[in-house]
Amino acid sequence: MTVTLRPMDVASRLDRLRAALAEAGIPALLVTRLANIRYLTGFTGSAAMLLVGPDAASFVTDGRYRDQSAEQLSANGVSATIEIGGSAGAQGEFLAGVARDAGYAGIGLEAHGVTWAQQRSMAGWFTGTELIAADPIVEDLRMVKEAGEVDRIHAACAIADDALASLVPMLREQPTEIAFARALERAMVDRGASGNSFEPIVASGPNGAKPHARPTERVIGTGELVVIDFGCIVEGYCSDMTRTVSVGEPSAEARRIWEVVYEAQAAGRDAVAAGADCATVDRACRDIIDDAGWGGAFLHSTGHGVGLEVHEDPRVSSASTASLRSGFVVTVEPGVYLPGIGGVRIEDTVVVTDPGSEPLTAFPKTLVV
Repeated sequence: MTVTLRPMDVASRLDRLRAALAEAGIPALLVTRLANIRYLTGFTGSAAMLLVGPDAASFVTDGRYRDQSAEQLSANGVSATIEIGGSAGAQGEFLAGVARDAGYAGIGLEAHGVTWAQQRSMAGWFTGTELIAADPIVEDLRMVKEAGEVDRIHAACAIADDALASLVPMLREQPTEIAFARALERAMVDRGASGNSFEPIVASGPNGAKPHARPTERVIGTGELVVIDFGCIVEGYCSDMTRTVSVGEPSAEARRIWEVVYEAQAAGRDAVAAGADCATVDRACRDIIDDAGWGGAFLHSTGHGVGLEVHEDPRVSSASTASLRSGFVVTVEPGVYLPGIGGVRIEDTVVVTDPGSEPLTAFPKTLVV
């Protein structure tokens, strides 16, 4: 599938981070989460650290990425010094020297992404410098997607839509769950995806009562619910979609469950708009399922953000205190899961706009295939 993707303004992200650091009173931030490093620099390797101060940034990686790091940071217009080091300890000592020379009064650490062991190592590097547990500052920036990011998520969604459409006839041949899951993976890669955003969930019959069931050798039977939850990656950005179908006419109870979840998902979609509270979106879905008598079978939150990670902020849940903003990309995915009967989940990925939302997933919501 060939589409034109608008460019991303990676070069401006460091300055936006600096403004956020100044507002939070953090002199400099050590970025170690790879998704955040990719967001800020465009680097796609598996090992790096980035120290961002008010006037400069220093990027370190190992020899495997000597050429790649220089090429990717340059291509994205990112202004940072690049150091190629050996061990993580040597790289940390280099960054500590940068921090001392710059006179940073403190270094923020990504508190939600740094282990206790890593913190102990970092304390050894940055001796005499206060280490500050920083809130998810980069993740907060990542929540608002620019046009080029939305394009990439949309492209991943379109690949997933088309892959599932091509494989619906296979369901009538009663494949195993795992055979159908593997066929989905191949179909998405064949259409241009770089890989899966997560392992596909294909859960038929009673397996559908497990929200995160893994595909098994179980044969998909006629007249039973099949939960299909999957996604792929385009230029680092993820898609996520769930459809629940039945090969042939399901039981009256199964059809009723599907209809209630369909109604709940539509209500949640209608509640999504800039300024809406995430908890309000969750409640819009949950009220309908509660009224149907299945509130205790809705076992998870209504949704989550999607971007460089398939699960990222904001969380669309009853416990969330966040509000949606224009440019957020979130899922709406209520579900009902009944042991011995099966489950239904219907999920779309949408981009939040001022008047409401626009769907990025487009595969039809049809029960019988």
